[in-house]
Amino acid sequence: MRKITLLVLSSILLLGTVACDNKAKTSSSAPDTTEKTGEVPTDKTILANQKDATSQVRRDQLNADIRAREQRNNVTGGNATRANSDLASEVRSKLEANIPSSQLTVAAKDGAVVVVGNVQTQEQLNKINSLAKEIKGVRSVKVVVKIVPAVPSPKL
Repeated sequence: MRKITLLVLSSILLLGTVACDNKAKTSSSAPDTTEKTGEVPTDKTILANQKDATSQVRRDQLNADIRAREQRNNVTGGNATRANSDLASEVRSKLEANIPSSQLTVAAKDGAVVVVGNVQTQEQLNKINSLAKEIKGVRSVKVVVKIVPAVPSPKL
């Protein structure tokens, strides 16, 4: 009976891992892939992203995610091989919490992280590499990000 239970649980976890191969994005307007950098954001898009990222509910979610990952890392000693999706998600959370007006997409493979998208300022761009490297398991960071100030929304 234990072997069957173990087999069923393993199958569910494997299916969940394969099904959740989405790129981690800091906002809904971030690029869909790491192959492109995205479009120029409007001031309304930036304000919506910033409002979402700085809302108390979102901050609580980010902090809970970060705490859960830290606890999981402490249990494994932090030396275990990290899943690509976990790395991408954790880097995305870190970037979203520290650069709330960004439009970034994060992908990870074997410790190599790629960050693509747009930020508002050079200061935000400079933060990306160091923030990503704070995450356990990140070996290298490739930043393909443009500095794109928001354009005014068209008046209707």
